[in-house]
Amino acid sequence: MDLSNLQPAEGSVRNQGKRVGRGQGSGKGGTATRGHKGAKSRSGYSKKLGFEGGQMPLQRRVPKFGFTNINRKEYQGINLDTIQQMVDEKKIKDAFDLDMMMAHRLAGKNDLVKILGRGELKSKLTVTAHKFTASAKAAIEAAGGEAVTL
Repeated sequence: MDLSNLQPAEGSVRNQGKRVGRGQGSGKGGTATRGHKGAKSRSGYSKKLGFEGGQMPLQRRVPKFGFTNINRKEYQGINLDTIQQMVDEKKIKDAFDLDMMMAHRLAGKNDLVKILGRGELKSKLTVTAHKFTASAKAAIEAAGGEAVTL
């Protein structure tokens, strides 16, 4: 090997192509390959999301339905059978509150929690949540537990 056959490592040098918009001598001056006039030739141009070349965009063509209540409260539902399963696995002893739900990833820290009545509860528990369905509350109390509403 000598200075006559040195070359850079394979893939290390990339040809960047011709520099655009750097005067007439470059061969790509003037309009800088953008063509004449129109939005795409201007500086600062950015295509709007969903733009279809002036055709009415899909999100405006499709009809809208219904009504969205801005005051809606979204509750994270937890069923009795889920609670009973955790008791069987010895993850819960006698109380089931929001900290427990967060620890076992059944609810997030900002979630409102509603206990739902699917399944049955066999153990005596103190369940703390924001809301209870009537059947869930009845099942908890029938098992000798207590339903505490926050």
